[in-house]
Amino acid sequence: MQRLGEPFGFAGDPAEGRRARRAVRELAAKVVAQDELLDDVELMAAEAIANAVLHGSGAITVAVETDGRRLRVEVSDEGPVQDDLHGRRRIDHGRGLTVIDALADEWGLDQSPRRTRLWFEVSQEEDAVSSVG
Repeated sequence: MQRLGEPFGFAGDPAEGRRARRAVRELAAKVVAQDELLDDVELMAAEAIANAVLHGSGAITVAVETDGRRLRVEVSDEGPVQDDLHGRRRIDHGRGLTVIDALADEWGLDQSPRRTRLWFEVSQEEDAVSSVG
């Protein structure tokens, strides 16, 4: 896969998360011509970034890549937030992964104590803008 721009990072601030979501859409628009697919990519990016902001720790990094047929967005952070001081796990989960599961062609979540990586892929439409170059 070829990167579309450089991966970019930000702190877990919601305002920075909104900027990151828009940046994903702008990068995806270089190779995806269909507005509906761009809307889906932006929505999935928003959900992945929100998960990292709410449930992750440390810096968040976002990368967008393509192989000319598929677009891949990857959001990673420095691992899950520790449980609260009493050792209770959070149960207030949203619907972010359900949205990604419904819209992505493929997706995955890799998690270790020091890193969480959520990625998704969509097929680029045949009428994609020009190839990256």
